[in-house]
This record gives sequence, structure tokens and C-alpha cells, in this order.
Amino acid sequence: MSRWQPVCKVEAILPATGVCALVNGEQVAIFRPRADETLYAISNIDPFAQASVLSRGIIAEHQQELWVASPLKKQRFRLRDGLCMEDAAHSVRSWPVRVREGKVEVACD
Repeated sequence: MSRWQPVCKVEAILPATGVCALVNGEQVAIFRPRADETLYAISNIDPFAQASVLSRGIIAEHQQELWVASPLKKQRFRLRDGLCMEDAAHSVRSWPVRVREGKVEVACD
């Protein structure tokens, strides 16, 4: 059973943007692609540049999937599971995320 860590109010994440949060000692990029409460959480660390930047990436849709493009080298990571489009060996971790009573929560191991 997962333990849920509160991160922020859902209104703190503007639609079509991402934020970074420290969850259980790891940097997690949390994305809110639309104005609703649908959220995604993946590692904030770009595995190609070893930099904490994915939360600042550009959200885009490709083949009916949501992706974030790294602001550094532009590799794309699928929001639902962290798969790297250009090189699956460089995929990033994803976490379950939810909104409960207006607060964003990320599952901790």
C-alpha cells in the first residue's frame, strides 16, 4: 500500500505547466496539462544532461499521448509512464499522483 505525500494545492500548478517537488528525497516533476485535475508525475532529472529540468519542459501531444520535451536537448518523455521517445533506455521513473481535497499528493514507496 502506498503512502501519499501532499505537495501543494492543485491551483498552484497552472494548466499547461509543470512544477518540481521533493518527494521522499527525490525530485519529481508534476504536470497539469489541462485546466482539469488530471496530473502526471515523472522524475525531474533529464537523464541525457543529468540536470534537474524536466518540470520546465514543454508539454505536447503526439500520437494521442502527452509528452514533455526537455528544455535542454529536447528529448521527449511520455507523461503517463516516463518512456523516452528517442531512447527507451533513458526512460525516467513515474509516480502515481492524485488530487485529494484540493491538494496534490504523490505516492511514496
